[in-house]
Amino acid sequence: MFAAYAARIDRDRPLNGLELGERPAPESRPGWTTVNVRAASLNHHDLWSLRGVGLAEDKLPMILGCDAAGIDEDGNEVVLHSVIGQTGHGVGPKEPRSILTERYQGTFAEQVSVPTWNVLPKPADLSFEEAACLPTAWLTAYRMLFTNAGVRPGDSVLVQGAGGGVATAAIALGKAAGLRVFATSRDEAKRKRALELGAVEALEAGARLPQRVDAVIETVGAATWSHSVKSLKPGGTLVISGATSGDRPSHAELTRIFFLELKVVGSTMGTKDELEDLLSFCAATGVRPVIDEVLPLDRAPEGFARMESRELFGKVVLTAP
Repeated sequence: MFAAYAARIDRDRPLNGLELGERPAPESRPGWTTVNVRAASLNHHDLWSLRGVGLAEDKLPMILGCDAAGIDEDGNEVVLHSVIGQTGHGVGPKEPRSILTERYQGTFAEQVSVPTWNVLPKPADLSFEEAACLPTAWLTAYRMLFTNAGVRPGDSVLVQGAGGGVATAAIALGKAAGLRVFATSRDEAKRKRALELGAVEALEAGARLPQRVDAVIETVGAATWSHSVKSLKPGGTLVISGATSGDRPSHAELTRIFFLELKVVGSTMGTKDELEDLLSFCAATGVRPVIDEVLPLDRAPEGFARMESRELFGKVVLTAP
């Protein structure tokens, strides 16, 4: 079957390790289901895999992609939960949980096999392309907002770095849930798009907010860390799920964190139950993932290059042949 896969690790120029070509189709195994992929979305996780983060060289070649929607063996329209082994389903009892492509072949192919427990029904109202955006970036944003930040309708939230998949998801989900959402970006066009998504105000990176907020959704890291901490109300919560600008801020702001009793919470992906809730939330409210571009699988390198350049707003989706 045709696939986009990591053939080698290149930490400095990750796209050098990406190749297109034929790979073996999934083999049948007890407790697992093979899905015919209709759409799969890109995540920064895929770029990090090409750099060797979370992907060991002895696992190569590895088909990339951890998000997908498609048709299962019984003809059902489905969405895949990307965390393998979260409760032991389909794997050995002592195997640690992993994200698809760290141990098992991914979704940038005509077919993918996952534990049957990881397969969820796709709501009829969502297209395959929309559903394929949810299991990583949108699920991460959902957990950051509603589980780890614990925000409620009427609360205020700052989303740093409008444009990325998690950030755009947080803006859209926050608006739909009745939050007062502020967003930042260095790019004027992305600030305008953030307003269209539902942010009450979109500011340049580092600009002072008109009010302090209950929570900050942080995926940028070092470049925005001080601003995130300084933007919180006393007792507020900073939830971080990524550090695309680096993980070593010049100022940790420790004094402010303990004096104002701020909470810093790490967040990674989400549970199957949270993905089910997210699917229901999207179906009930009409909120939909922001898709920057849809490309056929054989143009995957273009999508990777666009994501690496940070020029996109929302998600890049690949469609299987």
